[in-house]
Amino acid sequence: YTTERTRPEAIPGIRAEHGLNQPIYIQFFFYLRDLISGNWGYSRTAHLYVTEAIAVKLPATIELALVAMTLAVIVGIPLGILSATKKDKVVDHVTRVIALAGVSMPIFWFALILKYIFFYQFFTWGLPFLPEGGRYSYEYIDYTPITNFVLIDSLLSMNIVLFFDALVHLVLPGFALGYLTLAIITRMMRSSMLEVLKEDYITLARSKGLTERVVIYKHALRNAMIPTVTVIGLAFGGLMTGAVLTETIFSWPGLGRWSTRAILTSDIPSINAFTLIVAFIFVGANLIVDLIYGTLDPRIRYG
Repeated sequence: YTTERTRPEAIPGIRAEHGLNQPIYIQFFFYLRDLISGNWGYSRTAHLYVTEAIAVKLPATIELALVAMTLAVIVGIPLGILSATKKDKVVDHVTRVIALAGVSMPIFWFALILKYIFFYQFFTWGLPFLPEGGRYSYEYIDYTPITNFVLIDSLLSMNIVLFFDALVHLVLPGFALGYLTLAIITRMMRSSMLEVLKEDYITLARSKGLTERVVIYKHALRNAMIPTVTVIGLAFGGLMTGAVLTETIFSWPGLGRWSTRAILTSDIPSINAFTLIVAFIFVGANLIVDLIYGTLDPRIRYG
């Protein structure tokens, strides 16, 4: 609540305003009361109340995270299956290199490389380039938000040009954020599939004369997906923390960029809010994963 420029005579007033001169258990009670009532404080960085800032910035982060996760799942699962079924062949080696690169590269470095190549270099070469940042082009800055999800708002308002413009702006940050998750899913899917393919019931299915496609996608995939779903759930929560650097690099106006500015300016209410939201998302993702388990494996039942 204070900085190096805060006047010493103002500190007692700040302590009294935020209840910091109360016993710790009283402070904790006030914190829980304000948390439940939605009084999360005022954000100096957003110049809004914290709940209002969340309503504006959370959709941007969710939109980015969903694009990144969709890319990771759509590409990562098939790559993992392909790598497992072509074990020790060229396709397997290439896939493992792609996955290893994904888990080895820091997100901020990979994001800067993408930005340098597909914006700066393409622009220098006179080639069509991808936007360097933001959710949409400057000419749409006056658009009226409905849900604060630009893709949804553009469809609701029948503004197809804005929809594709926003989609193009999602390409670089979405790929930068999703590549690590894609690599993790690929490795987990490959490992799980290889374990399942060693089971006796897979040998039995093959001995019955079933095609390899039926064996893989009907008998092996469902069981191999159980540990992969766990990773996907945890990775979605991890996307929120990864968004901190990605949003900052691509000037994406979401929770990640907001939290970075809050940390640099000691905006405590905003930092607390970001931490709570990430925690809620982790809990929610794990709950959804537990529910999906029952669908993938009917033997799993919750009492």
